[in-house]
Amino acid sequence: MSLSPVTTDPVFTSDKANLAPGATESICRVSPEPPCKLDLTESVTVDAIELSPMTPIDKQDYDSESPSVLSARYRTQRTREKIQFVTLCWFVYLEGWNDGSNGPLLPRIQKVYGVGYAVVSLIFICACVGFITGAVSNVILAEKLGFGKVMVLGSLCQVLAYCIESTGPPFPVFVFAYFINGIGIALQNANSVGYVACLKENAEAKMGVFMAVYGAGALSSPLVATQFSHLPHWNLHFLTSLGIAITNTIALIIVFRLKPQAECLSEIGIVHSDNNASEHSHLRQIFANKDVHLLAAFTLLYVGVEVTLGGWIVTYIIDVRGGGPSSGYVSSGFFGGLMVGRVALLWLNEKIGERLALFIYAVLAIIFEFIVWFLPSLIGDAIIVCVVGVLLGPLYPIMVNHAGRILPRRILTGSIGWIAGVGQAGSAMIPFMVGAIAQTAGMKVLQPVLIGILGIMTGLWALVCYGSSSRRPN
Repeated sequence: MSLSPVTTDPVFTSDKANLAPGATESICRVSPEPPCKLDLTESVTVDAIELSPMTPIDKQDYDSESPSVLSARYRTQRTREKIQFVTLCWFVYLEGWNDGSNGPLLPRIQKVYGVGYAVVSLIFICACVGFITGAVSNVILAEKLGFGKVMVLGSLCQVLAYCIESTGPPFPVFVFAYFINGIGIALQNANSVGYVACLKENAEAKMGVFMAVYGAGALSSPLVATQFSHLPHWNLHFLTSLGIAITNTIALIIVFRLKPQAECLSEIGIVHSDNNASEHSHLRQIFANKDVHLLAAFTLLYVGVEVTLGGWIVTYIIDVRGGGPSSGYVSSGFFGGLMVGRVALLWLNEKIGERLALFIYAVLAIIFEFIVWFLPSLIGDAIIVCVVGVLLGPLYPIMVNHAGRILPRRILTGSIGWIAGVGQAGSAMIPFMVGAIAQTAGMKVLQPVLIGILGIMTGLWALVCYGSSSRRPN
């Protein structure tokens, strides 16, 4: 750039003493500042440069927007967030529906296929393998395909699984459908829980409501499954599951439009900086984090207890307490308590602190399980099982909230996905273990096994709380 040289202009009185011999006195005009005097140590000609203050583009954009425009944008973002949240709640309702169906159908499956406790528990093993496969695959697929595509892929897996189960196929094909279903649930569970954990306003309340919807699904499905279990075509129950799965797929496609998570979050005003400075992949970072493994072990036991109690309690009531065909409603009572506890106890969690609250709920659940074990009362056991559901309900949301506080943001979604996937594996592993033990010792072993697992789970929570930092690393 070439500018015209400027000769000295007597705008102000120069201080000749400050000039070296042979130097040229010049001025620099800067707008809007007043002219300035330059002390030069050698003979030099200074070009006049007109400088104007500049405003950053982003600041110009915000300044140009009126408060009404900003308010309208905020309302649009909140509306879109509610739509996204409801869509994810519909999936978790289907997840609860799926888990709540097992209890009333297990006795009928045993009768139709002529299998015992151990063999019928293979449905849990296949589901467990599917959950683990989906959890590991999710960490890779989430980076390759993105949030929206992985959610739809998981939903399509569920649609395929329910299509197979609704035909009443041979037992090996029937249990294989549980494997496919496990993959689908793990993929969606990992991404949906991670997505809700990224929400900002009223995060704890939203997570509690989100988990409560799971309880609503698990509450309503036994009411339907119990009726189908008495019909000749019991397998048609899976057509109801298929209908929910199809609507879930449609809703995911319409709302999230196969977009990555970052883009979906930006639509509701949430922007996270992705820290890619580490040379390790997200998968290696997740597996190298001690807190992730402690939380995953805790979740495996918790979800295992939850699904075992909700699934095998019907068989326990029938075989041990002499219950009748309507015993399937006890499972509804348990999951109904689960749903109520996740919402009704939110105020108590906030009042006494979530860490302490979880200890109290776990100890009380153990005490009530002892009562179910030693109280030979059909009605009494049914009521206490509902109370245990209320106490166990808040545990999972508390765990997710704690994970959001202590895990690095860059691996939070993948970590919660892995934790949730391992938890879903527990929902298959522990019910199978109970079924295998009951094959030789009888279903009366249900309560002592649950008490032991609850005790181990409480000890793990102590390690989670006191073996990890209280805040998320930068």
